[in-house]
Formats: sequence, C-alpha cells, structure tokens
Amino acid sequence: MSVEANFAEIKKNIEQACENCKRAKEEITVIAVTKYVSTERAQEALQAGIKHLGENRKEGLLEKYETIGEEAAWHFIGTLQSRKVKDIIGQVSMIHSLDRKSLAKEINKRAHSKIPCFIQVNVSEEESKHGLNTSEVESFVETLENYENIRIVGLMTMAPHTEDEEKLRGIFRQLRALRDRIRDKRYKHAPCEYLSMGMSNDYTIAIEEGATHIRLGSSLVGE
Repeated sequence: MSVEANFAEIKKNIEQACENCKRAKEEITVIAVTKYVSTERAQEALQAGIKHLGENRKEGLLEKYETIGEEAAWHFIGTLQSRKVKDIIGQVSMIHSLDRKSLAKEINKRAHSKIPCFIQVNVSEEESKHGLNTSEVESFVETLENYENIRIVGLMTMAPHTEDEEKLRGIFRQLRALRDRIRDKRYKHAPCEYLSMGMSNDYTIAIEEGATHIRLGSSLVGE
C-alpha cells in the first residue's frame, strides 16, 4: 500500500485512541521510521504530509539526508556510538537514545546549540535492549545540569513485542510516572514534557497511556 493510504488509516486509529483517553490528536507527533526503506519511500512519506523521519544508523541518515535535507525533521532513534556523534549532530532535530554520560559529553561538545534529547529507559529490563534502568534516570538527569548544549525534553522506551496489552500498559505507565516526577521538579535543563513510546504494534495503547511521539515503521512506510 502507499504511504498515503497507510497514513490515512493510522490517523483514524490515532483519533480513536485520543478520543478514548480525552486527548487532542494534535498532541501526537508521528515519526516515520525509514531505516528499512529507500530514500524514495521516505520522500513518499513527506508527500503524504509526514514531516518527521526517524533513522537508527548514521549511514542511513546521511544517505537520505543528502537527497531530502531539511525538508524533514530528522530524529535519531537508534543506539548512538559516541564516535559517530560528530557525523550526525548537524542533521538531527532530536536524539531519542541518550543513555550514558560519555554520549552526553560528546553531544555537548559537538553541538553548536541546544539539541533536544530523550533519555532512553529500559523499563522492561530486557538484556537485549539499551537504556537506563528506571532507578538510574533521575540521578542521570541531575548530572546533565551543566551541559549547556543538551536539553532533556522527555523519556523514550521500547516495549517488548507482545500481545499482552496489560504488560504493555504497565510499561508505558511506568515511563509516564517517571516522566511526571522529573517534569514536576522543574529542572531548567530538563523540562521533560514528552514521551517517545509506541511503535507499529502498540502505538494506540501508548497514546492512551500518554505517548507524545510515536515511531512507526512497518505500519506506515513498510519493511
């Protein structure tokens, strides 16, 4: 199916999810995850009205950026090696995978102005996933206070791939509660307003539990 047709269906699902939890659909930012598709398919997403594109590898980001450039707002959503920060820092609007001090130091050193970052949290504590444990997040936020080029705009997690809706809701609720605690401390460097959670298989549940940024690959642009 075309991206336009997929997006039309997704927008209906977003509207229904927002209605279920009494939120405005304008609160939701859809990020088209283009890591497995061609530059042409990414352009099709832009033509369908999607402004935010997500890549999880430096090579994929730079390849598509060469053609698309600033027509899109680029989100880096994958594990980011410190040595690759210098290559992508001028192209990305947001980084969703800040999870360690060494990476924060490199981002702060290489950025020319404040870059919005999500802290990646491994709520489910799966060994295969990156991110901080929930118990580590607040102290990590505090250590970033003097990093003038980093702004912590929210928290990100990847839920397990499961059909167990209650398990998914539990994970999303934990992230939201953690976000609320940090937001309520009113750190200048960490307003922590947003939640980057929800992918193709669970985005409606994530929205009902507070997601502001959803990352959609297969359901939107395909494999």
